[in-house]
Amino acid sequence: MARTKEFDPDAALERALELFWERGYEATSTADLVEHLGVARASLYATFGGKHDLYVKALDRYTESRDRRVVEALSQPGPALPAVRALVEAYAEESVRDERRRGCMVVNAAVEVMSRDREAARRVEASWDTLETALTSALTRARAQGEIPAGRDPRALARLLLVVLQGMRVLGRAHPEPGRLRDAAEQALAALD
Repeated sequence: MARTKEFDPDAALERALELFWERGYEATSTADLVEHLGVARASLYATFGGKHDLYVKALDRYTESRDRRVVEALSQPGPALPAVRALVEAYAEESVRDERRRGCMVVNAAVEVMSRDREAARRVEASWDTLETALTSALTRARAQGEIPAGRDPRALARLLLVVLQGMRVLGRAHPEPGRLRDAAEQALAALD
């Protein structure tokens, strides 16, 4: 007869996500995970595989949740530019108010492990592609609705915003100086006019 799991894998994954997000991949040991999750090492391996497998699953959980919210926010019917503006302003404010200085787990993965971890790199690129596509779509609608000038390139503007948004996350984690982040958001939004 098969033994039942002594823990909730979904809750354990969420706790692992929080730990990886807080500390990063390298600074989180398997012993840290066992202690933080309150799970036996054997159960951790049996359920999630090794530390890297758990990290990738946590990164998936993070991107699925956040990417979906961004896509939904930018896909609402009606004027598109207010949603783009709200997203940029939200990134700036979240970066300023990130008291724990965790930044964005996608950006953290890009900086910490992307150059040597193909699985993490694929997930980071996919998340950036999702954000770029959602922004491009919203800005294409905005141009069609006369919210931005007809001569503007929605994809190029989306790429500008993607770089600014991800940069805000880096600065928010390293040194969240409010004026710097808010000024960057304001200038990025001015580029849409």
